[in-house]
Amino acid sequence: MRGETVTVITRTQTGTDPGGDAIWTTTETPVDNVLVANGSQTLSTDSIRPDGIEVACTLYFPRSFSGSLRGGIVKVRGHEYRVLGDPLPYDGGMTPTQWNLVVECERGDG
Repeated sequence: MRGETVTVITRTQTGTDPGGDAIWTTTETPVDNVLVANGSQTLSTDSIRPDGIEVACTLYFPRSFSGSLRGGIVKVRGHEYRVLGDPLPYDGGMTPTQWNLVVECERGDG
């Protein structure tokens, strides 16, 4: 089994402007061998988005990935998905595969 390459997009605060607001730097990092599982696709129930759709996916990151995904965005097949929560890898060495980090993502269209 072999995954695909995705891009992890993160923001890091690099200072503040004269008004005290945060200055952010965006970093894009490619990650190889990520398994992508398509999730649910549901119609938005929001009355101001009658043509909206919500799309979810689950990503399985390899053990070689060591960064944080909290507040991050992952670009998969040209689409950007928002990472839900703060995913943490399985520990204890009991997972017998190359992947030990399950990441739930979502995006909204329309």
